[in-house]
Order: sequence, then structure tokens, then C-alpha cells
Amino acid sequence: MNSSIINIESWFIPIDILIITFTTITIGLPIFFLCLILFDKTCHTISMMLVANSCLTAFVFACTMFSSFIIMLKNDLERIYYPDSYCIFRAYISYATCAVFNYSFVLQALYQYILVIYPRVLFWQKQHIQILFVFKTWILGFLCPIIFLFTNEIVYNHDNQVCQLPLRFSFSVIYISSSVYGIPVTMIIFIYYKLLQYVREMSKNVTSINVLARARRELKMIRNIVILVTILIGVGFVYAIFIIMSFFNSLPKYHFRIAYVFGSSSFLLVIITLFQFTDPLKISLRKLINRRPNKIVPIIILTKKKINV
Repeated sequence: MNSSIINIESWFIPIDILIITFTTITIGLPIFFLCLILFDKTCHTISMMLVANSCLTAFVFACTMFSSFIIMLKNDLERIYYPDSYCIFRAYISYATCAVFNYSFVLQALYQYILVIYPRVLFWQKQHIQILFVFKTWILGFLCPIIFLFTNEIVYNHDNQVCQLPLRFSFSVIYISSSVYGIPVTMIIFIYYKLLQYVREMSKNVTSINVLARARRELKMIRNIVILVTILIGVGFVYAIFIIMSFFNSLPKYHFRIAYVFGSSSFLLVIITLFQFTDPLKISLRKLINRRPNKIVPIIILTKKKINV
């Protein structure tokens, strides 16, 4: 396809640089967290393995979006519009990894739920079972949007320099919104609600203090996940508003660019909040900061010489 000259708004380049900056930081933080988990043996637990899965999916998703934003900046600078060879494939990967990222929090909430409700059923707490669940969420995430690779519904929007499903009232838009956001968010809220009911019932009955304390601790962890999910909703809030608007009215010309500004900043906030709510990560970082190199103190041995008179 031949390049074509287009008008570039004065705010395009600064906004492109801003979202690239946010995304670059978002790429770096999960790598750092993964290194902490990998090299600190106290982090080698099942719950931290699930956190590592969230970090990994965040890294892959951020890398995909980073490449899209770099192409966007390049096209804006060169004042051209046409999709590169991997534009549609990047859109597919972004949908898939975003879904896997959201479902990774479902796995964390589900694991905490199992620890409280079924503490004696060790089968669901085994490492290989949780790894199997992780593997299945990756398969599910990549299967959800795969149909769009064959239906040619992902198209290039030259005003926004991006390949996406066109926002309009259609089965495809409703399907991908539900698969990526609606279903995982609903599942997490449902798990939190069921565990909250369980803890309230335990509080009314005569229950071991240790059991109740453990249940409340796990409830707090799931509540943190709900807070994370609330921020995730914020990531797609502007995008969701544009989807709803597309059902009734015409959209702003640069709706995807606007959504990316809010999305990239909110996604960075999710990663920071994930660290804040993960105590083993904070403890591991403190140990790394407080670590001091071993000082070698030279020992001087004084010897007496015999002097013959």
C-alpha cells in the first residue's frame, strides 16, 4: 500500500511519547518483580507463583502495546497512514494477553477461596494443579479472540493509527468486552461475595480463633484483588464509555488515542498496586535494599623479634 499524507494534530506526538513512557515503566516493573520472585526462595510458594503469572502476562501485554505505540509514533512523525504487516496480529495478541491478565486475578482469588473453604482438600492446593489452571487460562485467553483473525473484523483505523475492532453495536464488540473484562471481573466479585458470607457465618458460630483469623486474612487478600480489579475496570472505563456511546451516537474522531492515555496510566497503577498488596514482594525488596556487602577487616598480626645481645 502506498503511503498517504494526513494532517497531524499538535497533541499527537506529546501524547504518543507520554503513553510510551507509561508503557515502558509498565514493562520494567513486572520484570523486576519476576526477578525478586525467582531469586528469593521465600517467594517460592503457590500464591507467589500465581502473582508471577500476573506479572508475566502484564509484561507480554505491555510489550505488545509498546510495539503498537512505537508504530503509532512513527506513523505520526512521518505523516503516513497504512498498517504494517503485523498490525492485525498485534491487536489479536493484545486482546488475548489482556484476557489472560484479567483471568490471572481470578486464579489468585480462587486459590484463596479454596484455602479457606476447603483447607483439608489438598488436591486443589497442589502446585501442579495450579500450574494446570494457569496453562488453561493462557489457552482460554488466546482462544477468545482467535476468530477475529479469520473474519477480517479487526481493521486499521488511520485516524488513531491502530488496528482494532470498530466500536459499534455488534456481537463481536459485546463478545470481546465480555470475554476480556465482564466474565473475569464478575467471577472475582462473586468469589469475594461467597467468601465474605462464609466469614460472617463463621463469626456467628463457635469457631476456632485460628481458623477464623486465617479466613479473615484470606478475605483481606481477596479484597485486595477486588481493589485491583476495580482499578482494572478503570483501565477500560473510558474504552467502555466509547463502546456504549457507539451503540447510540457517533464517536470522537480520536477515541482510541484518548482511551490509550487513560488505559496506559491506569495499567501502570495496577502494577504498582499489585506490588503494594503483595507483602512477600515488599519484604524481598527490603531485604535487597538492606543487604550490605561483607566488609573484609584486615587483621594485623604483630610479631616480636628476638634480638640477640
